[in-house]
Amino acid sequence: MDRRTGSLQLVMKKKKGKTVPESVFFQGALKVMRPLYLDDSGQACYIVLNPGGGYVDGDTYKMDVRLQEGAELILTTQSATKVYKTQKEAVYQENSFTLQAGSLLEYRPDPLIAYRGASYYQNSVIRMASRSALIYADIVTSGWPVDHQPFPYQEIRLKNQIYIDGQLTVLDHLKLRPGEQPLGNMGFMEGFTHFGTLFMIAEATENDFEALTETLYSYHDTCKIGFSRLDVPGAIVRVLGNDTGTIETVFAVCTEWMKKKLERKMADLRKY
Repeated sequence: MDRRTGSLQLVMKKKKGKTVPESVFFQGALKVMRPLYLDDSGQACYIVLNPGGGYVDGDTYKMDVRLQEGAELILTTQSATKVYKTQKEAVYQENSFTLQAGSLLEYRPDPLIAYRGASYYQNSVIRMASRSALIYADIVTSGWPVDHQPFPYQEIRLKNQIYIDGQLTVLDHLKLRPGEQPLGNMGFMEGFTHFGTLFMIAEATENDFEALTETLYSYHDTCKIGFSRLDVPGAIVRVLGNDTGTIETVFAVCTEWMKKKLERKMADLRKY
């Protein structure tokens, strides 16, 4: 018996030009709505729900998403992931994504909001074929503190491992510990309160990011953007900002650029 707080498994396949579920399983405090089709591309969109309203002490969650050959999926959330005070045990989120050849995964969740005393660990393992494509985002921010302390949580840890054709290609480990690190200082959050990471990997990028980086430069007055090329066709974009909307706008620009490279349309999630 699965003792996790919530579990979700999706297996998607392409059938007659449309991505459809081969199997869907969920239990506990993770659920999904019926798939949406936001345009005529055949790409499916699933919205992940947490009926509990937030993550609390000792919660454990697991998502397992598998895309068969040619399947295309947008995976997002209904609202922000809220992590409340964890007095004894941290909240743990385990994600597993598998992308077969020709598939496309867009993981575009709402932000993670960590409130006073929260500890949150997330481990994501992505296994993709070289001819698949990935757009994967994370945004981290703090809950509103009563005493205006900018980082009231205990710890946030996000670990991402990306394997391409079985080879570990990207290992990214973010650890934020306000009690031990001067997060507001240079080399950390540098006076900003929000942090975002975006992975874009696909052969179609051909590591030609000149036009994209020129466009991103226009946002330097409202946030700080770091751009790193990978050893494979792809890049990591990191953004420091003071509000979620700014980071989401930067990520939308990157996603739209990436979708054009893939000869796909940019889907509007129309949440707000």
